[in-house]
Amino acid sequence: MAFGLYLHIPYCEGKCRYCDFYSKGGSREVPDAYIDALVRQMQHFCNCDCTSLRPDTLYFGGGTPSLMTPAQVARLIDAASPVPKAEITLEANPDTVTLESLRGYRRAGVNRLSVGVQSANDEQLRRLGRPHAAAAARRTLEWAQQAGFENISGDLMLALPHYTSAELERTLSLLIEGGVTHISSYLLKIEPKTPFGLHPPAGLPDEDTAADFYLEAVARMADAGFAQYEISNFARPGYESRHNLIYWNCEDYLGLGPAAYSCMGGIRFHYPLDLNGFLKGNLDIVQDGKLDASEYIMLRTRLADGLDLQRLSERWGIRLQERQIRMLRACEKAGLCTLTPDRLTLTPKGMLVQNSILTEVF
Repeated sequence: MAFGLYLHIPYCEGKCRYCDFYSKGGSREVPDAYIDALVRQMQHFCNCDCTSLRPDTLYFGGGTPSLMTPAQVARLIDAASPVPKAEITLEANPDTVTLESLRGYRRAGVNRLSVGVQSANDEQLRRLGRPHAAAAARRTLEWAQQAGFENISGDLMLALPHYTSAELERTLSLLIEGGVTHISSYLLKIEPKTPFGLHPPAGLPDEDTAADFYLEAVARMADAGFAQYEISNFARPGYESRHNLIYWNCEDYLGLGPAAYSCMGGIRFHYPLDLNGFLKGNLDIVQDGKLDASEYIMLRTRLADGLDLQRLSERWGIRLQERQIRMLRACEKAGLCTLTPDRLTLTPKGMLVQNSILTEVF
């Protein structure tokens, strides 16, 4: 079983208007004191002398991990002691990197870069509160290849205010021409306590129109050679995110940093949203209970590979009843899923209404 390590970097130059991830805006760097705190937590949890807890994947998320220096990244990778050929991902914003810093991250051991492109429309980027322009995203993808990155992911946001098929096409062209091997594509979600939640922007598409943009993106990426392997993730063959697959396959992962979540041995827990407490080392871990069948069902039906019904039966003793099978057959007839004796798989159309299907059936 694979083991993933997530390191949360809760520092940003500015908060995007849609973002509800825990981070501190107004930051131009990551203090060494935070790197020290992460190393202490790794030593506490991972004990890197124990081979079984050396991570198969290491993911720097945020926040804005590209505010770290290459030396800070190298220190954290060294402390984590990942296994040989581990997947090591760093999220990067185009406005915070240079060719030299990207070369530094690659020398430090990062072998997968995730670039926050979002849109090729500069007006849209300003509306979202993104500090970069489309030209900077294009330049970052060029630099990433020059720095030696072969595994590059790009983020794409769909159904934005005043969104059009032309904007979708321009953004996909920027990503594909920029040499990405993986695309994470998300529908804009308005979170309650964000600036967009408090003051929703004009021009948001309705649910049906947003769904049309999603299905259009799925088809366009398939034509370009990016296979959908999860609701929001698409990859060229062999470039699926190994780290995120650990989450969706319900394998062990450890998240370090304020607001980071973990699941180890079927036990879920997280750190409170308290940066100062984390820096001081006096945070109590919050227990979230055990991984249960409902979470397994939800996570596995996000995947194009689908829900393994035999594993569901063996691990949780749950077998589909006749009523559930009839409902799923109706969904299958409507083009929402495929049901075989050992697997339930949602279609892209079904993924859009995943919660409704699972609520009705399970």
